[in-house]
Amino acid sequence: MSPEQVNSNPPLVVGIAPGQHVEVLQTAVSLAARLGTRLLCAYVDEASFLVDWDPARPAHRLSLHPDTDDANIGAVALELKSAIEAAVAGVPPGTAAAEWTLQTLAGDPARALARLAAENDAPMIIVGTSERGFSHRLAEALSGSVGAWLTHHQSRPVLIVPYRMPAHDDRP
Repeated sequence: MSPEQVNSNPPLVVGIAPGQHVEVLQTAVSLAARLGTRLLCAYVDEASFLVDWDPARPAHRLSLHPDTDDANIGAVALELKSAIEAAVAGVPPGTAAAEWTLQTLAGDPARALARLAAENDAPMIIVGTSERGFSHRLAEALSGSVGAWLTHHQSRPVLIVPYRMPAHDDRP
């Protein structure tokens, strides 16, 4: 597939976060390379929130896409870019590495990913499962599962990448 064709295909959207298990990015990069499309990596800053729902007002765009000049977001973005580059570098020889971009979003992670996928006409959204352990289960119980919300509230296919740590290595 030529670079022009890759650039014209809608991207796969992948939700990423600092400290996320590597299988999510590895799977997304591999799938994008196999499909000959690019990857739109999205980090959702849950500490930010949507301040305006009126698309006619300039604050709307800023509330959906936080300022990446913010020191905290900038540090997170650098960490995530390194993780993405490591995943891209792990593509087997002879396979064209997928092009990628990183975008930061604000608000509820599931809704932000669904909105981004709709804006870019993405054919699929890729997310990971939560890690094992009580604290992760408690957080999921309180805020809900991103993957579960996506599979029930929007029309695009969702690939949920499992955390592949063997059960006997489970951490509390």
